[in-house]
Amino acid sequence: MKPIAAIILLCLAPLVAHAGAIDKLKTFIATTHSARANFTQEVLDQNGNRIQNASGIMEFQRPGKFRWTYQKPYEQLIVGDGSKFWLYDADLNQVTVRKLDAALGSSPAALLSGSNEIERGFTLTENGKRDGLEWLQATPKGKGPGNKEQDSSFNSILMGFNAQAELVVMELNDMFGHKTVLRFSAMQRNPKIPEQLFKFTPPKGADVLSD
Repeated sequence: MKPIAAIILLCLAPLVAHAGAIDKLKTFIATTHSARANFTQEVLDQNGNRIQNASGIMEFQRPGKFRWTYQKPYEQLIVGDGSKFWLYDADLNQVTVRKLDAALGSSPAALLSGSNEIERGFTLTENGKRDGLEWLQATPKGKGPGNKEQDSSFNSILMGFNAQAELVVMELNDMFGHKTVLRFSAMQRNPKIPEQLFKFTPPKGADVLSD
């Protein structure tokens, strides 16, 4: 961690411990310029049954650069280079590419690596405390019957923060009643991440699909 960031965190520590989730989100954004963590991803259907499970490593660097490496049960890579969003499926040898702005509403990876996209595109409300975490709910602005202003695949996003203002859990609820739960562990804040990791070149022979 850079010395200045460490000093900021030490000064904020007594306040952060008693802050609500929205304040912790702002502290996380202000003091975490890059991060690396292990993650697990679980998708539940409308009845709470698990229909998908995955794990890997996520890394990001603000603004707009990220890399999510899915290791189990299949190899998949998501890379944001600051302007484009790349999704590579190793089994299919297929690449999907979109403009990063178009991906912000549908990608937790893009939301985490942005500076203020969550506050800009979502209405934030405190959601209480459970499992030892402070929770907030982010609802896309413009969501509602007949209103298509906000291009988001999710009806709501819940984010849980610990006492150190570290993001521990994200719960994403989509329009089909499915819930995606992302849990982060062994998070390193402000590590030095090689710039090359945020660049992606489609493998030779891969099918490239673009919007």
